[in-house]
This record gives sequence, C-alpha cells and structure tokens, in this order.
Amino acid sequence: MAKSTPAEQMDALRDEIRHHEHLYYVLDEPAISDAEYDVLVRDLQALEKEHPELITPDSPTQRVGGKPKEGFAKVPHSRPMLSLDNVTSEEELRDWERRVRERIGEGVEISYVCEYKLDGLSMALLYEAKDGETKKTDGAAYLVRGLTRGDGTIGEDVTTNVRTIRSVPLSVSAAKLHKAKLPATFEVRGEVVMPLKAFLKANEDREAQGLAPAANPRNYAAGTIRTLEPNIVAQRRLDFYAYFALTATGENLFTEQSDALDALTTAGFRVNPHREAIHSFDKIMDFVNRAEKHRADLGYEIDGVVIKVSSTELQARLGYTGRAPRWAVAYKFTARAGITQVEDIRVQVGRTGKLTPVAWLKPVVIGGTTVSRATLHNADFIEQLGLMIGDWVKVERGGDVIPKVVEVVEDKEHPRGHTKFQFPSHCPECGSEVVRAEGEADYRCVNADCPARLRESLLHYASRGVMNIEGLGEAVVNQLLDRKLVRSIADLYKLDEEKLLSLERIGEKTARTLLKEIEQSKKAPLNRVLYGLGIRFIGERTAQLLAEEFGSMDALMAASQEELERVNEVGPRVSQAIREFFDEETNRRLVEHLREAGLTFTAEKRKKSSELEGLTFVLTGTLPNLSREDAKAKIEAAGGRVSGSVSKKTSYVVAGEEAGSKLEKAQELKVRVIDEAKLLEMLGG
Repeated sequence: MAKSTPAEQMDALRDEIRHHEHLYYVLDEPAISDAEYDVLVRDLQALEKEHPELITPDSPTQRVGGKPKEGFAKVPHSRPMLSLDNVTSEEELRDWERRVRERIGEGVEISYVCEYKLDGLSMALLYEAKDGETKKTDGAAYLVRGLTRGDGTIGEDVTTNVRTIRSVPLSVSAAKLHKAKLPATFEVRGEVVMPLKAFLKANEDREAQGLAPAANPRNYAAGTIRTLEPNIVAQRRLDFYAYFALTATGENLFTEQSDALDALTTAGFRVNPHREAIHSFDKIMDFVNRAEKHRADLGYEIDGVVIKVSSTELQARLGYTGRAPRWAVAYKFTARAGITQVEDIRVQVGRTGKLTPVAWLKPVVIGGTTVSRATLHNADFIEQLGLMIGDWVKVERGGDVIPKVVEVVEDKEHPRGHTKFQFPSHCPECGSEVVRAEGEADYRCVNADCPARLRESLLHYASRGVMNIEGLGEAVVNQLLDRKLVRSIADLYKLDEEKLLSLERIGEKTARTLLKEIEQSKKAPLNRVLYGLGIRFIGERTAQLLAEEFGSMDALMAASQEELERVNEVGPRVSQAIREFFDEETNRRLVEHLREAGLTFTAEKRKKSSELEGLTFVLTGTLPNLSREDAKAKIEAAGGRVSGSVSKKTSYVVAGEEAGSKLEKAQELKVRVIDEAKLLEMLGG
C-alpha cells in the first residue's frame, strides 16, 4: 500500500473493507474471497494495535463491543412504532383500498407502494453527525442508537447488538448523505431478520448441544437481539432491511415512500429489492400473487405483503386508528402446507425420559424445504387425529420452520391407512417399563440409567447455556457411552487423559483441552448446576429463581413442596417434580458425587420485594416468551392481581404483539402500558 502515514493507510483499508462488506452483506455480490477479505481485516487490526489512538468508532473492527453492564435501557421512540392491520383475502384487501379512496375523496390519484412483509422484528436506528465521544466534524452520520419496537411507545436500547449486524452501516459518509438527500441526523426504521441458512445452521448447533431446536427464525432473531452477549449476536448472522427514513423527531423525510426507499438504498442501507410503485388494485393483487408464489425462493421468511399509500401528505390525511395507520395494511399469506403419507410412527426418548412419537413421512416439499419428519407430540394427539400408519395427512409449516401434522386427509386419491399405532409399554432404548402419571399427556421411561436419557442428559449438561463444556459433542458422548467410560453426569469429572486418548479422533491436544473445559465447568454457578441436573420443568429461569430463593443445594433439597411453591413460577407440578427428583436415592447420590467433584453448591440469596403488592394488571396480545398463564402466575406470586378487563383501577396493561381492544381502552383511560421486559424487571428478574 503506497500511503505515507499510518492514518492514511488505515483510512484506505477501512474504505476498502466497507466497500466489500456492502457488496457482500447488502448487495449479495461479493467481489473477493473470504480469505482475501480476512487479510484486509487482519492488516487493519495490526495497524490499529500499533496506533490505538487512530481507532475510529465506525471502524469495521469495532462492531463487537462489551456487553451492557445493566441490561438494556428503555428509551421513548421519536414517534410510536405501530403495528399494521391485517387482511387475508382479496375481498378484504379490496375493502381496505375502497375505504382509502373514500376518505381521500374523488379526483385524487393514489399511488401505492407494495413491499414484502418480512417476518422479523422491528428496529429503529438513529444516526447523528457527531459521535458522542469523538466529536466528528467530517460531515458523516454515525450510528448512535438502536431501539427495539418494545411496546410501540418505548423501546429497548440494543445498540451494542445492532452494531454486530453487518448490513447495518456504522456510519454514512458525507458524500452518500448528499447523494441520498439525507440530513446529517436522521432515523431509519426497518426489520431485523434471520436468513434461513443461518437459522438452520443454528438449529443444527442447538441439536448437537442437546438443546431443543428453535421454532422459527423470527422468534430466534428476537431472542438473539436481546441477548446480553454481543459475540453471540455476531455469530448468528442477522440481517437488517430498511423501510422508513425519518427525522430525529419522527417526521417523514420524503414526500413519497418510494423516494424514501430509493434514498436509503443510495445511502448504503439494505432495502428489499422486491418493491413496486402501483396505481391500480389489479396490479396490487398481481404483486401479492407473485410474492406468494416465489416466497420459498428468497432465503428468508416473509409472511405477506405490505401495501402503503406512497404520498406522505395523503398518509397524514388518512391518519391512524387507535393502534394502526389507515394508510397501510398487511396482506397475510395462508400457511404453507403439503399433503403426504405417514410411512411409520417411531418414538424418541428425551433426557427427562419423555417418549415423543414422530411421524416418518414420505418426503414432501413445503415452502422450498423437503419435509420427512413431523412431531406428533403425544399419544392423546394421535388419538384426537384418529391417525393410523399409512394415512395421508396435511402438514403445515406456517410461520414455523418446524413442520406439524394438522389433519388426516381422506378422499378418493388419499385412502385411509389400516395400521393403528400402539404406544409402547416399554422404552424402545432400554426396554424398561414406561409410565404415564395421572393428569399428564406424556409417557416416560422410569430408568434413570437409560442410555437414551443419559446421552441426552450429557449433551444438555455440556451445552453452552448450561455448563458450557466445549468439545463434549454428540460424537464424543456416544463413544464415552459405548465404551462405558461414563455411566452418569458425575463420571465426566473422573475422566483423564488416558481414557480420552482411547477414543477415536481424540489426540493429546484435544484431550487436554476437553479436560480443561470440564475442570472449568466446576466454577459454574448453582443455577447452572440445577439446570444441568435435568429436573422436569426446571428451565434456565426457574433454576435461577430457585438458586436465589434457597441459596444452596442443601436448602433446596430439604425444602417441602409448600416452601417450593412460594417461589415465582413454581406451581404444584414443578414442586412435585423437584421433590420426586431429590427423593430418588440415585439422584441424591448423583448430587453427592457432584459435590465431591467440587462443583458450586451455594448462591447469593435474593432480597425480598413486594413491589407488585396491591397492583392490578391486565394482559393483552402475545408476549415474546411468557404464556398468559405463566405471566398471571408470576404476577400473583409476587402479590399482584390479574384482571380480565381494563378500568380506571387498572395499574398496568402488559401488551404483546397484536394487542387488541384492551390496549385501545388503556390508551383511552391513560392507563400505563408496559411490555414483557418491564414486567419481568418489576418482578425482579
């Protein structure tokens, strides 16, 4: 490189790297290989290491920073991020278009913009001319904040995670701002999505770690963007597509939506190329039908088409309902489905001993993916369907990538099967008796030493979210079990280099690294140990609550069901499962062996709080993580009350996606509206 000073060399490298990132992550048109790109980044990193005073906040090397110290701050939006009203048929869409024309009046030509409805989560990005610390004066705009949609009025500041998304520019140069006719301070709104390729790879990794696969890209992207570990966000390869350009105070920057999309493209943002300015209803339907036909070819999930009135002047005249703009609507596609034959039903055994029936299907392509398996949940589900082996069934993917059987198909072309499925009375893995507790839908293997249970238990125990033993994957676990080197979780701590070297494809370096990981896991906190034990119904959060409530493994083991049920999220089923686990002698021996191995058995107890005492909550819409029942139980356990209707006496309305009339009523009565994150914060978790 012929530049004379380090600063000039670094500027040139940054520009070149940004250029190639734009080609790769925004335009999908890479011009160099990954190896060549890595060389450029390493050269820049070397120069920045030598001259740290010359590092800029928008350098490509600065995407991943430290995690937030106190979680995510709540920040008001410049203007509300409202949801859209939905239509699901041509007739409903025609009614919406007619209402638009009636409200605008005769003699006004209306132009619409049709865009793909990306199945992700909404995000607002703020760019400013000056970075808070470096006081830039080069005329460029710098990313200073990224907010989630939140409750529509207040979002969470996830800037550290947004910076890791490669299709989000960390800065927009003065030249690009000028060309795009954007001011130096502006806001961009758009959608964060997880490409299907990245999602499928993530699920492969989860299954290898013994974790349940994520249900769909949207939920996984939403969970990813709210993790407190930016490194994890960077690994999951999220994408950002821009669709609104606003002032910092939330006003439209352009008089036409189509101009705003073009400007964002010019400025270097990724804007979905599948968009079109349209002047007639027939053309709108043509666009909708083409989108539905080609949705399987995109590499990311869409669940419909958004139709917007293009003119911002007409948008202002049309205004809003209580929860959505009148000038835009979402045409939602029907769930993708296919009809295929059930060739067999087989049973899988999980780490808690649960037996899950799985339909083995004649392969069928649904939404561009070949489907050959679908869960059947439990014996009751099979009974309700009246399903027999040989039946033809309708399989849907809907918004989920994981397929599900929804009904049995019976007609001249699809005759019924004749083989009734009999749920096994003994475990298909170890031959032990299976039982079904009163009031439960699931059958379970009672053998704690069942190889299938132990294999899944070891994979779960070693996974990233539990004890984080890197290198203890499926291949190693299978060999340890086959050679009977491990007969329980505690035996992991008895492994030595000699035993590991007896396994295939394990050399000295790999063996030493794995032993170091196992030793490191002894420092994991008590809640991780509890989660790793595989007690039924005890997930990551419940394990945390139990550790904070009781403060030690001994106190938890000695707790009665009544004492257990005083903990948030612990009801009769959970308390019974905990007592059954610790009352079993083999499990108590396992705990003692783990104690002898030196694992952490104490935790700092949580201070009691009665913040919800006397408060009344109303739940509406779909919350990201909690079911209505879970949220209600948590509120009541903390001293609050849950009501089914909004009134002046309501303290808070907890609103999720697609909140309905209760949200409108809350806004009308000026009742405070919060999201799930705020509720959990109030609950102390």
